[in-house]
Amino acid sequence: MEKQVDMNFEVASQKVKIQEKTSKKIAVFYSFGEVGSQLSWYMINTYLMIFYTDIIGLSAAAISMIMLVARIWDAANDPMMGIIADRTHTRWGKFRPYLIFAPPFLAIFNILTFTVFPVEGVTKVILCLVLYIGAGMSYTALSVGYASLVNRIAKDSQVRMNYTSARAVGGSIIQMILSMAVMPAILFFSNSDVANSRGYFWVTVICSLIMIPAFWLTAYHCKETARTDSRKREKQKISVTTSLKALFKNKMLLITVWSVFLGAMSVIGRMTLLAYYVIYVVGSFTMIAPIFTSMTVFQLIGSMLLPVATKKFGKRNWLLILSLISIISIFVLFLFPSGNTAFLLTTAAFIGLANSAGSVSTGMLSDCVEYGDWKYRVRDEGLTFSFLGFGVKLASAIAGAGGVLMLSATGYVPGAVQSQASITGINVVVNLVPAILMVLSILPLYWYKLDKKQMDQIAVELEIRELEED
Repeated sequence: MEKQVDMNFEVASQKVKIQEKTSKKIAVFYSFGEVGSQLSWYMINTYLMIFYTDIIGLSAAAISMIMLVARIWDAANDPMMGIIADRTHTRWGKFRPYLIFAPPFLAIFNILTFTVFPVEGVTKVILCLVLYIGAGMSYTALSVGYASLVNRIAKDSQVRMNYTSARAVGGSIIQMILSMAVMPAILFFSNSDVANSRGYFWVTVICSLIMIPAFWLTAYHCKETARTDSRKREKQKISVTTSLKALFKNKMLLITVWSVFLGAMSVIGRMTLLAYYVIYVVGSFTMIAPIFTSMTVFQLIGSMLLPVATKKFGKRNWLLILSLISIISIFVLFLFPSGNTAFLLTTAAFIGLANSAGSVSTGMLSDCVEYGDWKYRVRDEGLTFSFLGFGVKLASAIAGAGGVLMLSATGYVPGAVQSQASITGINVVVNLVPAILMVLSILPLYWYKLDKKQMDQIAVELEIRELEED
């Protein structure tokens, strides 16, 4: 028996030492899924709030209710979707079916969300809520399947990080294109210098139609070929209760999700209201595109640096570095809100570079899957990644609802020249509050311990377990 254990250890060690290669083809096509995600969610993240206030004419209280109810339901829906995905068994795999069948439904709900219907009062509020929830549920099915797929196309921690980096690069490129093109396109279709309902509608239609084949290309080329369980474990049925218990015992996962939750409140809250800052504090519709473009160009650069930076510094340490860059940049912008164009674009560039930190968190979560398998013998990629989605969407719910209420508290008047007090308030809400939240987001990382040495040891022990169970 002892001889067999030694032999298994040697075989497992040799397997881990043989470096898994990063496939450029898989990296490219895996990134297409993020292109689809951004095409779907860019309009909602960036323009839905201002569409509700300035086009639909909803009150701050109504928008706050919609954001809170929809996002809380959406957050609760993530773990449910994760459990369903983990228990999906088809000839296409566990997660690829969601990339095949969900995109058309998401496209329909996105378009309806940016449609102005001839209804008023409570009916209008309920309709906006239902459509927003529909878009969120469709997106959840896609995002859980897409995020979970990375642990099924690669086993090595750094290779998974490389694919996650490719995903970030794809996302940054499409965000850069969208930030340059969306507002000019909205104004073009509006046939005006001011955005109207027609402009928002047709740009959403175009983005939604391009989104569908992007997801299909990912599903076609990214096969679930990485074996993650022994044959014996593949046949075992794990109860939902067992999965949830293992998830809440996974300290590294909880640390990562808590950090992401606070960081997402900062980033999403700021992005949701950034258009208000540019329009009313900077004082220009036309500066939206340059500022958003500067952010996305440097987010692309940050994403391209991820494979080298995470390998050199480690995932956690690189996340800390990027977070500090974000904190300093946003706080400087708060102190000097009406700087010249060069200053605004430079500051936006540093913030964009720091925004690539979200992909580091995703890479950390992939390691949390392996850690949970190693420590608790439960491997649920869908549930694990859905828990991250839960944190992000709950953060989005709080940021959305809180943001619109804080905006209202500044004295903001839709479509009007703002008072000095309102301008100062918008600056506080868009810059100071996110900077404080970002500081809070890095505090849990002190207890995160999954470095390269630890992950290599986990990989060896998981290989030994697989050999012993086969």
